[in-house]
Amino acid sequence: MLPLKFSEQPVLVCKDHTVSGEFFELRKAKDLDLLATFPQPNLERLPDYYKSESYISHTDSKRGFFDKIYQQVKNLMLSRKLNWIAQEKTGKVKILDVGAGTGNFLLAAKKRGWKVFGAEPNSGARALASKKGVELEEETREFSSGSFDVITMWHVLEHVPNLEEQIEELYRLLKPDGLLVIAVPNFKSDDAQKYKEHWAAYDVPRHLYHFSPSAIEKIFNSSGFLLTSQKGLFFDSFYVSLLSEKYASGTSNVLKAVWKGAISNFKAKSSGNYSSVAYFFRKNN
Repeated sequence: MLPLKFSEQPVLVCKDHTVSGEFFELRKAKDLDLLATFPQPNLERLPDYYKSESYISHTDSKRGFFDKIYQQVKNLMLSRKLNWIAQEKTGKVKILDVGAGTGNFLLAAKKRGWKVFGAEPNSGARALASKKGVELEEETREFSSGSFDVITMWHVLEHVPNLEEQIEELYRLLKPDGLLVIAVPNFKSDDAQKYKEHWAAYDVPRHLYHFSPSAIEKIFNSSGFLLTSQKGLFFDSFYVSLLSEKYASGTSNVLKAVWKGAISNFKAKSSGNYSSVAYFFRKNN
């Protein structure tokens, strides 16, 4: 993987709106269009920043307005994500979802007859997945090398402390003709440019890295993968803009947020810079 060196000066200073209220710097890599959160919490403290009812990726909460929107969008996207994969891989797929959360994606894949496996470090999320009949491992290292047709990471890579180690593990687990799908926020999107330090998808310090499309391609190319296609996650701009509007103004201005989300998607049709992007990779054998 490419060596990562970051500037000493921040390009933005962002607030943790979910747990601590602390401020963190975003610094740019010197030779790559990539941002990193500074300081990054150590491995012992990092789990503390996920301990909030507001962090709904580890719950199935539908309590508040934003929770309900999140869950509806997540359910809408499940079939779309599976259809994208089915266009690339036919038959009885053996799939691994890394950072599987509460198991909804794998449950939907299981209903299609796919053989599903998952890893999720959060014990509470694993327990919720188990209640749905989806059993998750805590880590991926127990899985055999070259054993999966498809590996997915839906909004997970940005949370990983050691990028190089994680990408090497993905390469180890994927079959030679396998498909890797990585979905991450895109700070080059129009909604990110408009909301700046208030952009909700920076989500410091849980998001340790912040990717542009060019950075993702270069990082994975240097690790033995070839980018074959990419797809925008259309609904993300709306959900992210709803949160961002609240962070920026202190009020939930739904109409303004929806308008900004729509403009971001409109501009992304020509630029490719959607609020979040799913990247499809093959091994560069």
